[in-house]
Amino acid sequence: MSTMKENVLTPNPQDIHTRIAHRVRTLRVQRGLSLDALAATCDVSRSMLSLIERGESSPTAVVLEKIATGLGVSLATLFEDDGAAADPVSRRADRTVWQDPQSGYVRRNLSPPAFPSPIQLVEVILPAGASVAYETGARDVHIHQQIWVQEGCIELTLGSMTYQLAADDCFAMQLNEPVTYRNRTTEPARYVVIVVTERAHAARR
Repeated sequence: MSTMKENVLTPNPQDIHTRIAHRVRTLRVQRGLSLDALAATCDVSRSMLSLIERGESSPTAVVLEKIATGLGVSLATLFEDDGAAADPVSRRADRTVWQDPQSGYVRRNLSPPAFPSPIQLVEVILPAGASVAYETGARDVHIHQQIWVQEGCIELTLGSMTYQLAADDCFAMQLNEPVTYRNRTTEPARYVVIVVTERAHAARR
């Protein structure tokens, strides 16, 4: 089994910000939404959306989750590469890493970006003492997640319920309530998020 040290992820800010910028704009245009309309839907200001689409902002995970909800997609969808070939294999060397400027957590999509599948796999490393709280609740599309802890421990609060998850624990949920991830330990935690979006073929492209 690989260790946390062997799985240290190094973000590439310029590349991932450009990708997010292009992805948000592409999805918004595909849905026929103006910046004002998307702002009203996702509770993110028009000026912030404009900065993100121009690649001039470093949005937090919380802001990106709000935008994803407004667009009717999973958060992982905003990190996909529109220019990738439809290859069923995802190579380690081709994966882009992103770091949340607020919590410091690091994530990378594991799934082949252009392969037509309702399933997305994401690897996350949550630093010691860090937390991230997603405020969004009910949404137009049904997004299911399972959290499979690989190393360390995390505390997950879904709505009013809190769960303690240790290495090799797996937690299943639907994203219809606010959710918070916390690492109350002195060591980083690594987990895999398995995401399934109903009506994904229509929503992701």
